[in-house]
Amino acid sequence: MSEKIRKYIGLAVIVVLLTASYGIIKLVGSYGASVQPSSYRSFAVSAEGKATSIPDIAIFSYSAVTEGGKNIKALTDKNNAKANDIAKFLEGSKISKIDIKTTSYSVEPRTQYYSCVPDINGEAKRCPPSEIVGYTIRQSTEVKIRDFTLIGDVLNGVVVKGASSVSDLRFTNDDPTMVEDLARADAMKKAKKKAEAVALAGGFKLGKLLSVDESSYPVAQFYSNDGIKALSVAEDSQAPSIEPGSQETKANVTLRYEIR
Repeated sequence: MSEKIRKYIGLAVIVVLLTASYGIIKLVGSYGASVQPSSYRSFAVSAEGKATSIPDIAIFSYSAVTEGGKNIKALTDKNNAKANDIAKFLEGSKISKIDIKTTSYSVEPRTQYYSCVPDINGEAKRCPPSEIVGYTIRQSTEVKIRDFTLIGDVLNGVVVKGASSVSDLRFTNDDPTMVEDLARADAMKKAKKKAEAVALAGGFKLGKLLSVDESSYPVAQFYSNDGIKALSVAEDSQAPSIEPGSQETKANVTLRYEIR
C-alpha cells in the first residue's frame, strides 16, 4: 500500500472518530439535561397554604400515680385499682374503649442521698451510701372525646376518681386528610402564581415542573394545665361549657421549575 493511500485511510479514520465522539457528547448532554437539569436551568419557589376546619374530637391525658415504700406489689395493686376506677368511669361516660389508650407505665425508685460535711477540724466524714427508700408507680393514659358536651364532666370525673394530673387538652380532627388536601391545594396555587411572577420578572418562560416537596400540619388549640385544673375541682361542681372553635391547618410546598 502506498504512502498516499495510508494517509487517506488515516484521515478517514480520524473523521469517523471525531463524528462519533461529537454524537456521543451531544447524546450525553441531552440525556443529562432531561434527567437532571443543571442548577442554572431551574429555580424553586415556596408558599404556605391554609385551610380552616371545625375539630371533631378532643384529646387529653391523665396520670394515675401512687407513691410509697418498698413494697412494689402493694403499690402496684393500689395504683391499678385507681386506674381501673377511672377506666370504669370513662366507659360509663360513653367513652368507647378504642378511645382510651395507655401511653406509658413506669416504676420509678425514690432514692435517699446523704450530704456529708467536714467536721470542725476540716476532716471529711465518711458518708453512708445512697439507698432506695421507696417507689413511684405512674400510669399515663390518653383519651379521645367525640361528644364535646361531655368534656367538662369527664375532666372533672377523672380527677374525682383518682387521677393525679390531667393535661394537654386539645382539639383536632380525627381524619385530617380532607383539610390537609385543601391546605396543600392552596399552597400549590400560591406557589405556581409566584413562579409565574418570577418568570415574568426574569424575562424567561416557565418550563415543566421538576419536583414538589411539601409538609402539612394542624395548628391545634391547647388549653393550659391551669385551665384544666380549674375545670376539675369537685364531684358536685357544675361542669363548664367548652367551645372548640375552629382549627387551622397549614401546608408548605416548594416547587422547582425548569427555565426555558
